[in-house]
Amino acid sequence: MKYKRIAVISYHTCPLSDSEGKETGGMNVYVMESCKRLAKEGYVVDIYTRSQDKNSPKIIDVSNNLRVIHIAAGEEKNVEKKKLINHIPEFAKNLFNFINNNKIAYDSVYCHYYLSGIIGLQIKKQYNLPLFITFHTLALMKNLVARDESEREDMVRIKYELMLVKKADKIIATSESDRRYLTTLYDCPENKVFVLTPGVDLKIFSPKNKEASKEIIRADKNHKLILFVGRIEPLKGIDVLLYATKILLKNSPEIRLCLWILGGDLTSESKNWSKELRRLNELKELLNISTAVTFVGRKKQNELPDYYNASEIVILPSQYESFGIAALEAMACGIPVIATDTAGVAGILDKQHSSLITSANNPLLLADKITNLLTNGKEYEKLSHEVIKKVSDLTWEDIVKKLIKIIEN
Repeated sequence: MKYKRIAVISYHTCPLSDSEGKETGGMNVYVMESCKRLAKEGYVVDIYTRSQDKNSPKIIDVSNNLRVIHIAAGEEKNVEKKKLINHIPEFAKNLFNFINNNKIAYDSVYCHYYLSGIIGLQIKKQYNLPLFITFHTLALMKNLVARDESEREDMVRIKYELMLVKKADKIIATSESDRRYLTTLYDCPENKVFVLTPGVDLKIFSPKNKEASKEIIRADKNHKLILFVGRIEPLKGIDVLLYATKILLKNSPEIRLCLWILGGDLTSESKNWSKELRRLNELKELLNISTAVTFVGRKKQNELPDYYNASEIVILPSQYESFGIAALEAMACGIPVIATDTAGVAGILDKQHSSLITSANNPLLLADKITNLLTNGKEYEKLSHEVIKKVSDLTWEDIVKKLIKIIEN
């Protein structure tokens, strides 16, 4: 165990957000679950993140060998992601003070997202440590699917990502497609980048009785429930899913379909929802599908298994998705997932599962894929068993064993 003590940087988002009732995404799950398993394997892991609440404990012991350390930088509240770069100097200064005052000697630093990577470069230089990074999303790919300037990433981020590709010791991509983007668009040497997909906790996500799950989440037992699970962002392609739902309801009303969208903050009045949520709500009404579409809001990890098991299909309609952890969670529950070919999770499927792959921005094809699955009982049952097998060797324990090989090599 050469690199026993690891500093993990998750600057812009706290991996404890889910347990704190805040918006969470795949990156938080990736960071927390991988770190938990590293700690179980005997590594000592400190996760550094920006403090967003001055009243919260600064140091939280998650388990043996694992703690989350909140470092002050700027106002201790939620800050727009694009403005967080301005607080990095303060964060780095306070982080160095914490490390030096506590006389901690790390063996390596592992950063998540480019903002954390900027901090990681300073740690690498200050303490002469090897630097590992997972970008989770790539600015060039986000800009490819951006619909207006507000969604576009600026040149500052792109230049930092290019710098990190050169200066990081190893880059860990979450999918084969992102590995290829890194080696081509970013000129990353092939021997520097490794693929490590997210994992899934099979103790939490497993098949359950569908009727019982529908009763728990209060879904109509006579409806065919399809789900979207994730953050509410334009690149997620939720509008395409609404179009597909309209097409399906028009062409196959006998299916009695309903769509539930899990994600986003619905705690305030609809007029105060995020811009994208308001846009999707308006589109739902414009398409006259309000009775079939429900915005459910965000749910904690321990609530998701019942939602997955109550559904018939989970849809990942993203225009770009570095992986898509929700897809693994649904598959572990035996629920087929229809994903776009631009989502990293599509890489774990093969030609025999072409019925589960659609193209981005193609509501007609997506509607056809959903219809075929819901009306072909034998094919659906076959896929339900096969998707479980697909994730059987993608437990977090399996993933972290691969991570350890990457770190220690």
